This record gives sequence, C-alpha cells and structure tokens, in this order.
Amino acid sequence: MSHSTILDYLDNPSPRTLGRSPLEWLDRMLKPTVVRVAGRDRSRTRAMATLLHGNEPSGLFALHRWLLEQHTPEVNMLFLIGGVFPAKIPPTFSRRQLPGGRDLNRCFKEPFEGEEGRIAEAMLAELHNAQPECLLDVHNTSGTGPAFAVTITNDAAHQALASLYTERLIMTDLRLGALMEYSEQEVPTVTIECGGAQDEHAHQLAYEGLVRYTSGADVLSLEKAEWDVVVLRNPIRVELAPEATIEYRLEPSGRADITLPPDIEHRNFGTVAPGEPLGWVGEKGLGVLTAIGHNRTENVEKVLRVKNGQIYPAQAIKTFMITTNPLIAKSDCLFYAVKASGEPIF
Repeated sequence: MSHSTILDYLDNPSPRTLGRSPLEWLDRMLKPTVVRVAGRDRSRTRAMATLLHGNEPSGLFALHRWLLEQHTPEVNMLFLIGGVFPAKIPPTFSRRQLPGGRDLNRCFKEPFEGEEGRIAEAMLAELHNAQPECLLDVHNTSGTGPAFAVTITNDAAHQALASLYTERLIMTDLRLGALMEYSEQEVPTVTIECGGAQDEHAHQLAYEGLVRYTSGADVLSLEKAEWDVVVLRNPIRVELAPEATIEYRLEPSGRADITLPPDIEHRNFGTVAPGEPLGWVGEKGLGVLTAIGHNRTENVEKVLRVKNGQIYPAQAIKTFMITTNPLIAKSDCLFYAVKASGEPIF
C-alpha cells in the first residue's frame, strides 16, 4: 500500500491553506498529515511529530502558529501529525485514540497491525526517507503538571534537545513501541511533555520550544543550553489491573479498589515522604496494582505500602505522570516513580 493513501502532504503551506485557527486547520485535514518546510540549509533536516494522541493539542497549536508566521527554518523541517482521526471526533481534542482503536504511540514496532499500525509504518517510512539529524515527539501530559522530556538514551545530544523545552529529562529502558524508540536508529529522539492539554502555558511552551528547535544552527550541543538538565533514571511504571476500579474523591466511598484525592496531580515531580498518604485501597489491597521496572520485574512493595487502608510510599519517592482521568489511569498507567534522588527503585 502506498503511503500516499495513508498520509496527506503539505509542502511549504501558505496561510490560506492553514485556516485561521488550529481547529479550522484540523477540520480541513482528511487523514494524518506530513508538512514539509524548506530551510536555509537544504542539506539537513529536523523532524517533529505531534498529535500522536488526539487529546494532546499543544504541538498542533504551536505548529499552526509557527506556519502562519511564515518562518524560514535554519534547516529543512519535516512535521508528522498523527492522531487526526481521534482528534476530529466531537468534542474536538477529547479522545486519545479511536474508540476500539489502538494507542498510536504504541504502534511504532512490528507487526504494524490495523489502521494505527499502518499510520505508524508510513510515518517511519517518511523519517527513513528524510534522514533527519534529530526527532522530537511533542505531547501533553495526561494531567496538569510541569513539563518534562523522556528519552531512551541519556547523552549530551538528547539533553540538548530536551533543554529546548525543559530542564527535566526522564531516561527509561522500558520499550513500549513508542516513536521515541526511533533513537535506536542512531537519530537523537526525545519526547516532550509540554504540560496539561488545557494549559495555556503548555501551548506557549510548545511554541517557544518549536521556535528554538527550528531557528538554532546547532540543537545537539549541550554547551548552548540555558540550564542544567536534571536526569531521572528508569522510573517504575505503576499500573492498575484491567478489572480494577478507581475513583477520585476526598475520602473513599467503599466501592472502588483504589481511591485517590482529586488534587493528586499536585504530586507531579514533588517528593513524597514515607509518612505522607497518597490515597486508599479497597478490600483487594495492593493486589490491583503492578509496578513494572525497565527489566519487567514487578516490585510494587518497593514503591508502595498500606497501613490502615491508606497507601503510603514505601520509601521517599518522586512521582510524575499522575493523572486524574480514570480512562487514562486504566488504559495507560497510574503514575511513574523514582527514588527521591532521581535514581531507579530496585
């Protein structure tokens, strides 16, 4: 199957093509879209993917604004807009993936099955053809909270890319089939989590980072970074069992396996001491949770403990990617955690 049947292409689009707003532009898109913009230096290309999840619009908002302003980038730019179909389902930007569909950012590995697999395969073919010097994948966090970057490789080039947006970099050896794993093609690749999807600050950060990414002569050298990057290594991923129930309440109703307070997102990137309660468990206790390390071992008791029905950290931990969206908590994960020092929990 030709990739042109799966993807649409826009080359150096004029403002007239883009519509007056990101919503108008999305409305005009009929399928996942590739945007190519010629740079001053035609010998090099940088790539950026965004909207892989249809409910994470900051990257699309930033790209629309940047394209309307008719910037000439330092090098050729290749933009990949993935989750057009879920993003268009009313209300716009409310669905991560199609109903009954797969998470597109779990499909960048063989076998490329189903519609999402075909889109991922076509996007990888575009990257292969363009041979970019680096790749960013711009997302929103599933809850509110500060911006951070994620990579599978921690070196100066990846830290430099992260520093275009944030000083927090998470390094993980966990492989999920995410586009970020394109790093394994020897192309520095970083996921950028800009902050909450409803957060104006996240949209602004996505835009400012895009301007830095497209206008810098060299974005892979750390000495030009404005700040020190704090690296958190190999977080543990705490997941909810498929059949488990979760509620967000100030106190447990007794009906859910896990209850978390509605303001739990304030814990993102904060340190939680062993004496600070995180929430409550039901009759099944911690049995409804799994804690998966990068080596796929489960060690939930090294992360959490229960006392009198309340959940506490088993040791001082730093948590992030906490969400108050029960659908994401169940389909993706509850949160990630490292030791308070930023080191992995073993």
